[in-house]
Amino acid sequence: MQMSNSTLVDRFGRHVDYIRISVTDRCDFRCVYCMSEKMTFLPRPQVLSLEEIESTAQAFVALGVKKIRLTGGEPLVRRGIVDLCHRLSSLDGLEELVMTTNGSQLPTLAHEIQAAGIKRLNISLDSLRPELFAELTRTGKLDQVLEGIDAACAAGFERIKLNAVIMKGRNDAEVLDLVEFARDRQLDISFIEEMPLGAISEHDRNDTYCSSQEVRDLIQQRYPLLDSAAVTAGPSRYYQMADSKSRIGFISPHSHNFCGDCNRVRLTVEGRLLLCLGNEYSADLREVLRAPGFDQAQLEQAIIKAMDLKPEKHEFDLEGEPQILRFMNMTGG
Repeated sequence: MQMSNSTLVDRFGRHVDYIRISVTDRCDFRCVYCMSEKMTFLPRPQVLSLEEIESTAQAFVALGVKKIRLTGGEPLVRRGIVDLCHRLSSLDGLEELVMTTNGSQLPTLAHEIQAAGIKRLNISLDSLRPELFAELTRTGKLDQVLEGIDAACAAGFERIKLNAVIMKGRNDAEVLDLVEFARDRQLDISFIEEMPLGAISEHDRNDTYCSSQEVRDLIQQRYPLLDSAAVTAGPSRYYQMADSKSRIGFISPHSHNFCGDCNRVRLTVEGRLLLCLGNEYSADLREVLRAPGFDQAQLEQAIIKAMDLKPEKHEFDLEGEPQILRFMNMTGG
């Protein structure tokens, strides 16, 4: 059997057809749940080149992956990102190239990345209050992100979704305001339980944890939520409102983990293939990419072999110390 016709299947019979690729660990924000305020970024020689990212994406698509999400850090601060989008969107067999962004660079790049083949966007938006937005992102400007969202709406993406990490005592009072913002623009929105990645001192995750059920109860006070038939390759569970085209999703790594039908793996910017968001199981693909006499077949074989490392599920514990020491920007959002 030729490797290019292989399907990626783990030990538990789950088919992997979706990869999230981090193109940079750098970001122009310092969100409190994502990284430390004084972050040390990777030396450039440790970071995959755009050509190495393209080679890896090509191998995954040859092995049956249908969807690629570009993440960071902030993917739009990576030099050459538009050209990379062009090249990846041209891969034969890839059905969807999408991106997660903080929105800061969209005022100038929304039209370019849409023309380069990005079909859908996820945009992080945790607050509509300028002061709180600045506090949560440490360096972000809300008006710049709102301008970016407007630019994305005008650029013609197939779908745009907002992502909001809800933290009790911080932005939980804004849940309904965020829903209204999405409804007014006919955008989808997902509410996310904070994930315990990396040790932080800015807040106690056990105190700020806000479950998806609590968020859902808040929304139900104003809008009854109906089960939605919408299914994506990601972990969101979607609901609809009878009077709106906007869908409301919940990503619940604590209260309703999505491991049973997990179809995803992640590639970090330093070339580690992470088989699970909540575990350290990984394979070093950079070593394969930079080996003397590298060829694509060796890379495909390494990817197939790595599927045996994918665990059955993650275990997140709010009470203890973080089990995963890498921050979200190192993981790929």
